[in-house]
Amino acid sequence: MTINAEKAGEKILVLGVGQLGAAVLDALLPAAASHGHIVTAGVSPGSLDENGQLLSQKYKKYAAAGADFVALDISASGIEPLASLFQQFDTVINCMGFVAGAGTQLKITTAVIQAGVKRYFPWQFGVDYDVVGKGSGQPVWDEQHDVRTLLRSQSSTEWVIVSTGMFTSFLFEPAFDVVNLQARTINALGSWQTQVTITSPEDIGRLTTAIYLEQPRIVNQVVFIAGETLSYGKLAEIVESVSGTGFSKAVLGLPDLRSELGRQPDEQMLRYRTAFARGEGVWWPMEKTYNFGKNIPTQKVEDWLRALLAE
Repeated sequence: MTINAEKAGEKILVLGVGQLGAAVLDALLPAAASHGHIVTAGVSPGSLDENGQLLSQKYKKYAAAGADFVALDISASGIEPLASLFQQFDTVINCMGFVAGAGTQLKITTAVIQAGVKRYFPWQFGVDYDVVGKGSGQPVWDEQHDVRTLLRSQSSTEWVIVSTGMFTSFLFEPAFDVVNLQARTINALGSWQTQVTITSPEDIGRLTTAIYLEQPRIVNQVVFIAGETLSYGKLAEIVESVSGTGFSKAVLGLPDLRSELGRQPDEQMLRYRTAFARGEGVWWPMEKTYNFGKNIPTQKVEDWLRALLAE
């Protein structure tokens, strides 16, 4: 007899409790509890003391809210040990990113499939890698394209890809060199007309949880979400209006970025700037998004920036 997963309660593993993993847990834990699901968070071995107790107050907060924890070293683990762990869960939501280096996402995805996990949300919380293709100038994006190819080549594990665009906070990361609030500079990637889709981690957590719970069940689909899609010109207007001050503005054109990348091929942020300057697969209309279709409000750049400046 088949047991109804909604009644029996699914076992969910959230890999990583960084910025995104924390946002997912914030939304997922109360929702899972109401459905009888059990949530486990995968964290690094260094997150536990010699007695196996959580060190971080943040992790203790999630434990108090009902999360279980398991320690795992993604970089040191081979596919077999990971698969052995993953096979204990019905759903894996991967918020791990590339902290363990190149090859991380292919290794995790291979282990998930080998374990026979029923449903997988891969670390694809970014751009549309189908449109971007390979050769974008960002090697980790090439790997993300390979992850999609691997998932589509099999039928044992259901997958759901949540495409989010750029994290809103990344626009304001000084090292990324788009908006630098302290230096009061704004650089457009490609042109002032080039567009980019952004979503806050908090919205990604809420919407990923909603997509996970959606009925009928979403299976083998790329689901687009967005806080906002805007041009770099519009971004500059918003930043100057909200901050109440003028900024020095410039365009980082694609030819110049490619030339610079040729001289510094290992410069990570330069790779990202070049990939986004192409303007391909890094944005989509709001009308295409899950949240638009469900009439779910999301945080726009102006809202995010006002909250930041109010801190």
